[in-house]
Amino acid sequence: MSSARTIGDLRSALPFWLSLALVPLIAVAATQGGWALILPPLGTWWLYGVLDAVIGLNEENPDTETDESQLFWYRLITMIWFPIQACVIYGAIWYATHTGHLATWEKLVLFFDVGIISGTVGIVYAHELLHQKNRVERWLGDLLLATVLYSHFRTEHLLVHHRHVGTPADAVTAKYNEGFHRFFFRVLAECPGSAWRAEKRMLARKGLGPLHRSNPFWRYAVLQLAALALAVAIGGLAGLGLFLMQAISAIWQLELTNYVEHYGLTRKHLGGGKYEHVLPRHSWNASHKASNWLLINLQRHSDHHYKPSRRFPLLQTYTEEEAPQLPFGYPVMAMVAMVPPVWRRVMNPKVRDWRRRFYPEIEDWTPYKQGTNPAPA
Repeated sequence: MSSARTIGDLRSALPFWLSLALVPLIAVAATQGGWALILPPLGTWWLYGVLDAVIGLNEENPDTETDESQLFWYRLITMIWFPIQACVIYGAIWYATHTGHLATWEKLVLFFDVGIISGTVGIVYAHELLHQKNRVERWLGDLLLATVLYSHFRTEHLLVHHRHVGTPADAVTAKYNEGFHRFFFRVLAECPGSAWRAEKRMLARKGLGPLHRSNPFWRYAVLQLAALALAVAIGGLAGLGLFLMQAISAIWQLELTNYVEHYGLTRKHLGGGKYEHVLPRHSWNASHKASNWLLINLQRHSDHHYKPSRRFPLLQTYTEEEAPQLPFGYPVMAMVAMVPPVWRRVMNPKVRDWRRRFYPEIEDWTPYKQGTNPAPA
């Protein structure tokens, strides 16, 4: 590879490295407390929402045949994120439990902020890593999920969500008119069991029992217990509480994203528990340039579901004729979702337009809205 090409690849990838700016923001928030605690959310959701409005959309599509060697700098940021995130989480636990200048409320807000790193960035990077065949990348994804106590997400996402998105079998396809808060607690209750049953079925097909050592839930348990034990070793019970605070913050952000990605979108039931194949129309697409830098093109979600193995730099965007479009990027849409009446006012007309555009032949949407269609065969 020529040096000029290497420099060009690095320059193209650098916008996706902006997530590193969160690290000094957390450091300032921890050392200053008070007003500085607003910096991490200000430097992520709000900043990127404003940048989206200023910079606009990126509707260019990269060459999907780009050689893997040209993606090195894109892949590297996701692969180095686990040690960065671990240092931030456990370094912040040590600092918060060994300093006297932060009040209890400041420590809790600080670890909500730490959850922005592990949720807005860490889980998104874990998601990218878990979709790869490379063993190292998948392990790094597992380690990232363990730091937010959400390891079952790997199984639920790969074996349930991608197979059954837009059907009653997928818990994280938000139903039409379902508010985020109801969705959040429903998903927390349903997804761990759904993931366990998916692994149990896979093992059964191999003639193995659910407690066989190859069940990844053993790995999930060990990694999560290790993450908790390290928090206790560094900061005692206070450290454990702070660790849990960042995990809750991270999970909340993940599920806000899940809620936005598929709200109200369903695959057509063909009869007998059969559904049409997943198409770009079954995910909300957003081409907003800045927030796609922060979220490594996660908002090109229509293409991610259409081609799940495609690495994030090569994800395609779609026109309104091919996939439904969000009016804003995820940072703004997530804030809107926190206020269900406003969310419904913005999104329900878009869902109805989507139905008319793609499925004019369906006259009764009641089974889709209520999730009462048959489970996939």
